[in-house]
Amino acid sequence: MKHAELTKPEIRVSTIQQLANGGRWRTEAMRSLSTDLLLWFTCGQGRITVAGVTRGYGAHNAIFIPAGTMHGFETSAKVFGTAVFLPPSPGIAMPDSPLHLRIRDNTAQNELSALLQDMQTEAASDRPLREAALLHLSGLLGIWLARQADAAAKGEEAKKPDRGEMLVRRFTEMIERDLTSGRSVADYAAELGVTPTHLSRVCNKACGRPASALLADRLIYEARRQLSETRDPINVIARRLGYGSPAYFTRAFQHHTGLTPSAFRKAG
Repeated sequence: MKHAELTKPEIRVSTIQQLANGGRWRTEAMRSLSTDLLLWFTCGQGRITVAGVTRGYGAHNAIFIPAGTMHGFETSAKVFGTAVFLPPSPGIAMPDSPLHLRIRDNTAQNELSALLQDMQTEAASDRPLREAALLHLSGLLGIWLARQADAAAKGEEAKKPDRGEMLVRRFTEMIERDLTSGRSVADYAAELGVTPTHLSRVCNKACGRPASALLADRLIYEARRQLSETRDPINVIARRLGYGSPAYFTRAFQHHTGLTPSAFRKAG
């Protein structure tokens, strides 16, 4: 478990449906966050990719994604649940690795649902000591996660990642580290000590897409985010993301989204 650095907690609680506002790319495209994220699915099913590894999720799945971890998940009108964004807070221990917990025990389900409801109520309020309450609730959430992770590690479903999954996770970590560098799959493969073909093979096995698709999806998400959330010129965004020229950026963006960067920005 990791202990976060001192910072003012700014916890945010959202529904899964709210996350998808603005288009499916808001949840499905590969991205990472500066905060920890807990997803608690209460209805529906789909697939989620965390650190390059894809698994199915369903009702009563709790998925913890540490800050800086690449991820994206499918959603639909039938998927319901809660998302909690947890910035680092002093004294709060959170897992330092992703968790995918399938919660079958009714007591544990009710504990988490009640805890998240309390967090949502406090986050939406302006009551005195609101931040202190959220901090303590976050501590309880960390304890709940630790207990469930311990139970899962002792259960029949306990499964360590194989060598291929570990390689893909290292690849996604490197993408996050060097996102704006303009590095190619061949560059990453060389640093990992494998061939580009082998890296793509293990990525396909872990998440159903080659290494180049993972890299492109992460870059295009970041491009979409900057186009929609900033007014920075397109050529500045292209250069910031490591593209060789604005024209190359435009071709790549249109290939993946069907829109030019300017058309995407105008569409809102």
